[in-house]
Amino acid sequence: MNRIKQFLKQHFSRDEMLLGILLLITPLTAFYLMQFVYSGGMPWDYSINVLVANYLCIGVLHFTLCALTNYIVLSCLITHLLCCIWGIANHYVSLFRGTPILPWDFTALGTAAAVADSYHFSPSIPMVIAALLLIAATFLLRKKLLTGRFRPSRNRMRLRITYLCTILICAYPVLRPNALGYLGIETDVWDQSASYSQNGALATFLRNTQFMSVEEPQDSSEENIERIASQVSDHTTAVSEDTHPNIIAIMNESWADFEDFGNLSLSESVTDYVKSLDNCIFGHTYTSVFGAGTSASEFEFLTGNSMAFLPSGSIPYQQYILEPSASLASLLKENGYRTLAIHPGERTSWQRNQAYPLLGFDQFKCVDDMDVPLTEEHGYVSDRSSFEQIIYEFEHKAADERLFLFNVTIQNHGSYTVEDYPAEVTLTDEPGKYPMAEQYLTLANKTDEAFKTLIDYFSQQEEPTIILMFGDHQPSVEQEFLDKAYGVTQDQMTMEQYMNKYKTPFLIWANYDLPDDEIPVTSLNFLGQYLLSYSGIDNSLYEDFLADFQQTLPAITFVGYIDQNGKAHSHLETNDYAGMIEDYRTLAYDNLFGGKSRHTSFYQTP
Repeated sequence: MNRIKQFLKQHFSRDEMLLGILLLITPLTAFYLMQFVYSGGMPWDYSINVLVANYLCIGVLHFTLCALTNYIVLSCLITHLLCCIWGIANHYVSLFRGTPILPWDFTALGTAAAVADSYHFSPSIPMVIAALLLIAATFLLRKKLLTGRFRPSRNRMRLRITYLCTILICAYPVLRPNALGYLGIETDVWDQSASYSQNGALATFLRNTQFMSVEEPQDSSEENIERIASQVSDHTTAVSEDTHPNIIAIMNESWADFEDFGNLSLSESVTDYVKSLDNCIFGHTYTSVFGAGTSASEFEFLTGNSMAFLPSGSIPYQQYILEPSASLASLLKENGYRTLAIHPGERTSWQRNQAYPLLGFDQFKCVDDMDVPLTEEHGYVSDRSSFEQIIYEFEHKAADERLFLFNVTIQNHGSYTVEDYPAEVTLTDEPGKYPMAEQYLTLANKTDEAFKTLIDYFSQQEEPTIILMFGDHQPSVEQEFLDKAYGVTQDQMTMEQYMNKYKTPFLIWANYDLPDDEIPVTSLNFLGQYLLSYSGIDNSLYEDFLADFQQTLPAITFVGYIDQNGKAHSHLETNDYAGMIEDYRTLAYDNLFGGKSRHTSFYQTP
């Protein structure tokens, strides 16, 4: 011990030893600050492994700043500030959509900016405390900001070698995030917020990058694909092939059916009209996202592919739809339909302006292109205006033209914190306790009312027309309200109950006779197959494969799947369904990533 003291005194001044301590502890204290503002985490909440993993990740930034500037105090303050900002950003993103920042979100910054104005950003108590700590630290260290440095005239080479070695050690798990697994850093793709809270918001973010590459099927050979195709059955349409109606598909933002769980008492039902419709097939469908991720839902619906085969948090429009791809739009276009997509939001949201033409849409109209007077609900274009635009398109099409119109609404988008927006639907037993939920329920009720106007109009039209409306995901509102609606808290959910978080309503209505069918459960990737069948459109081989598949597994999502007996399964299970799921993965991979070798004929009308 004496030798160490003598060595330190010989080579370092007292100020330099204090700087050395500050240099070494900064990644640790910056981690504590980051977790505190993100989730209120306290130092004693984290294991040694978690501390080491996040120390290394933050250390790359901190030690690089120190090496470049040699201003230790300044680098310390910058590192704490950046970690604080990262924690705050993850807090708000997790609050508003249910999951923190994921690696793919950086490709969707334009979409985030377009809707940011509708969210209410109020600082939490940990954020205020963190800001005061940063201000206090800056004040106390103000005299050392540009003077607190190791003297360049002494130990220069030793210092540079030390910095270099330290950066290289810290950089390994950053450049090879899988190495974080050796320190116990794992990500729960079903509960990312909990992973970020328990394992650190930066280390877990980096761990998520392992999902950026798409897992290839076990056997994507020509022979195996032909084997799968040879086993597909032919399916006849549910109505006459001469019907060929106008087809309207509405993906309604955050449309959910909380009343279906039977645990809420509302001042009025928000689905009474849609559930009262005659000649209508009403049911529930499972999605792969909760609270946000609209484009993932429309990807599943339009392509028939499942997010179950793509990395956690993927944004297919921005990552994978980079060349012409088979979809419901391209198939209907082959059948003589004009294909039109409408979204009353920003043109570039989720890069729809680039993805829609590649999916086979002839035209895409955004909010700037709408032809009807626009009304708003809590800052977004109303469903009433969206539906009036649908009517406008029908009235202005050619008389002999068949139209496929895909309308993505925006009225019910979060957040639900507009202070001057009146709650017209309340919980009768606890009115006012859940203001976000009551604002959402009020919006959902307006959807129900606006849909009546749309149905009343097409009920009077002679041209055969079929309308499908479904929800893209449930809204992100108070967790206590969700626990009340589901009848169980999230930490006590069975797999079946957990899947309920991803269940939304759908309905299929037509102004011509539909079969008296019941669809007890499905998922978004199968809805298109039903729509084609009730429209008298022949399936592609891929659609026939989906029809076969859902007879055994009627719903499959990123979260899990449901068998014909209603039992929910996790993708982590090993069971008798593994083979058929792998066959689905193989065709979906060929459809999306087959390139020049893609079996194009499988995804077209025969």
